[in-house]
Amino acid sequence: MKSTIDKILGGFLALLMAVMTLDVLYGVFTRYVLGDQPGWTEEVARFLLIWIGILGAAYASGQGNHLSIDLISGKLTDANNKRLSVFVNLLILAFAIGVLIVGGIRLIYITSYLGQTSPALKLPMSIIYSVLPLSGLLIVVYKLMAFFNKTRTTPEAA
Repeated sequence: MKSTIDKILGGFLALLMAVMTLDVLYGVFTRYVLGDQPGWTEEVARFLLIWIGILGAAYASGQGNHLSIDLISGKLTDANNKRLSVFVNLLILAFAIGVLIVGGIRLIYITSYLGQTSPALKLPMSIIYSVLPLSGLLIVVYKLMAFFNKTRTTPEAA
């Protein structure tokens, strides 16, 4: 299941990067060659950068490539290193649930209720902000899969 999520998310991130690259190239071309850049190109690039950054963080978390400082783990025993890993993953889960999922859903609700739209594209801002709970959900799924894979006992270990 993890490899399927990785392939879909990785492909989607690559697609977003390609679209953002084409959008920025078009904006540069229209600004310097045609002398007038459409305002929507900057907005599309900004929104795509938000989605790439936040979904990319979820992808990196799933790959175990998230930012970490290894000051303590090198000085711990293997058993304490496992405990530290569980503690850190629980903190990441709490952040993903509390901030990304719950906070993201509240942000979507507020912007929908207020009817906020983007200036150039007139897109509902709730669509842009929907990346927060989506990313939080992906992080929760990745962390739960990692937790259950590490704690599952194998027949050899029993």
